[in-house]
Amino acid sequence: MSNVRLSKAVCVAVSEVLTGSHSVLDALFKAAGAPGPPPDLAHHSKWKTWLFSAGQDPNVDSLALVGNLIEEFMDLPPLPSSDTFADLIGISQDPVEEYNQRRDRLNSVLEEHGFRYFRGGRVLPNGEVPLTTAVCDQAKTPTVELQRPSTVEELLQILIRGLPRAMHPLAHRRKGAKSLSFESEYDIQDLLHSQLRPWVADIRPEEFTPSCAGSSTRMDFLLPTHKLVIETKRIRDKSHARKVGDELIIDIEHYRRHPDCVRLWCVIYDQLQLIPNPSGLVSDLEGQRSSPGGSVDVRMFVFGG
Repeated sequence: MSNVRLSKAVCVAVSEVLTGSHSVLDALFKAAGAPGPPPDLAHHSKWKTWLFSAGQDPNVDSLALVGNLIEEFMDLPPLPSSDTFADLIGISQDPVEEYNQRRDRLNSVLEEHGFRYFRGGRVLPNGEVPLTTAVCDQAKTPTVELQRPSTVEELLQILIRGLPRAMHPLAHRRKGAKSLSFESEYDIQDLLHSQLRPWVADIRPEEFTPSCAGSSTRMDFLLPTHKLVIETKRIRDKSHARKVGDELIIDIEHYRRHPDCVRLWCVIYDQLQLIPNPSGLVSDLEGQRSSPGGSVDVRMFVFGG
C-alpha cells in the first residue's frame, strides 16, 4: 500500500476530469477504493474533498485510488466529430482537442507533484515503472508471474466492487455497437459470470435449493468447490426496494439448507438508490444465520449505477 499523501492540487486536477451525477460518481469512488461515506457537499467541491480526505487515510492506497478514478478518462479519448455536427450541437471546440488539453493539464499536475500515469489505471512515483512495462524493457526476463488474488473471497470483492466500472463501457459503447442497459438481473448475472469464468473452473448457474415450506428456489451461481453461493438482485422500483429485505430472508432460508452453501454473497444493484436505508439492510442480514435446518454466513453488497 502506497499511503502517499495527495496534495490539494492533485485532488482538484483529478476532480476536474470526472463527469457524472452524484450517484454515478459515488459508485465510481466506492468501486475505486475510497472510504465512505461520501461528504455531503455540492457537486463542484464534493469530489476533490472526498479524494483529499481519502489521501490522508493510512488505510487507503491513494495512488491506486487515483489511478482507478482517472483510468477511463486517460485511456479512452473521445471520437472526433465533424465540423457540421459540432456546429449543430453548439460545440465551439473539437472534443478531441478539448480532451487533449484536459489530459495534458492532468498529466502536468501529476508530474509536478512527483507522479506519472501509466495506461491501465496505474499512477506511480516518478522513476518507477509498472511491472509489465519493465518486463517489456528487459529482454533478459523471459517470464513474470503476475500477482493474483490469493482467495476466492478476495477475488469476489474485487469483481463485485468493480461492477459499476465494468458496466460503464458496456452501457456506453462506441458508435454502432449495441449497448447493454442492465435493466435486467440477467444482465448483471451474465457480467459477473463472465468475469468469474477465467478464475473459477466450476460455476453452476441456476441450481435448485432443497425444498423449504413446500417450495424451492434457484440459485444464481453456486461455486461448489468453495461452498459459496452468489445471489444477485436488481431493484426495480420503490415497492421492490421496500420488499428486497424480505425476499433475501426467504432466500437465506432456502440456501442454508443446501449442503454446498456455507457462504452466501448477496449482490444488490440499486441503480436509482431507492433502498431507503442500505446500511440498515446490510446490518440486519449480514453475518452467520443459523437454525436447526442449517447455517450460512451471509455477506451483503449494495451498489448503485
